[in-house]
Amino acid sequence: MGYQFAAVLAFAVMAVLFALVVLMVGRLLRPRFPNDDKLSIYECGERPVGSAWYNFNPRFYLIALVFIVFEVDIALTFPVVVVYAAWIEKGLGFVAFVELILFTVVLLVGLAWAWGHGDLEWIKKLSESPRKTDRSGLVAPTARPGV
Repeated sequence: MGYQFAAVLAFAVMAVLFALVVLMVGRLLRPRFPNDDKLSIYECGERPVGSAWYNFNPRFYLIALVFIVFEVDIALTFPVVVVYAAWIEKGLGFVAFVELILFTVVLLVGLAWAWGHGDLEWIKKLSESPRKTDRSGLVAPTARPGV
């Protein structure tokens, strides 16, 4: 047991030493010609223009999240589908089928909920009725009847 651990430890030490030696040799041999272009931020070959803080439209994130949810559905369903024939031979075919359907239904219910709340709308409406604001731009409290 100790011999196998020593072999792994020796291999790890050699790997770290090799990486350090290669980095040091590269540092000693590479040319150094710094200038403003080389020291600036590199972004796909383009010089940066303007601020790096750019407001990205959050609707793209929403579409990406919906895509990821259903991509995970496919990724988790595919292995079950591959072994489904073997499960039928063992008598577990119905259980596997019900689990797959329930898993997909849960995801579809989540999608329906997001769709019903208008979260998938490209241009989302904030409210149906306009609210009154005071001079400062804050929403004015509404009067309650009987007060």
